[in-house]
Amino acid sequence: MTTVAFVCVQNAGRSQMATAFAEREIAERGLDGIEIITGGTRPADHVHAEVVETMRDVGIDVSGRTPREVTFEEIQRADYVVTMGCSADDVCPAGWAGENRDWALDDPDGRSPEEVARIRDDIESRVAALLDEIQ
Repeated sequence: MTTVAFVCVQNAGRSQMATAFAEREIAERGLDGIEIITGGTRPADHVHAEVVETMRDVGIDVSGRTPREVTFEEIQRADYVVTMGCSADDVCPAGWAGENRDWALDDPDGRSPEEVARIRDDIESRVAALLDEIQ
């Protein structure tokens, strides 16, 4: 089993998009043995509205998702920990068992629909490339 964790501070935008794209890619490719974890160090109350809208534009409904706190134990057992360009200092890197990658993505919160779509498309291509590598 390969575990991939998408981590952000609020778990309300970028990490939610990455998780949704990863879940779709795994299903479409018929991949077995890949577990996706998502969470934040200080989760928000809900997924950002602009993220819900832009994901709807590509046929993915994230409106029912709830940001959650990622646990140290989850991070510790992950093969890949992907942070989204936000500070995840609350999770100690020394405990990360696997590879850490920071995608340095802009925060979609409060951005225009065009900017959020650009971030979304970047995340989609990065997720596909990561799954190509894992596969």
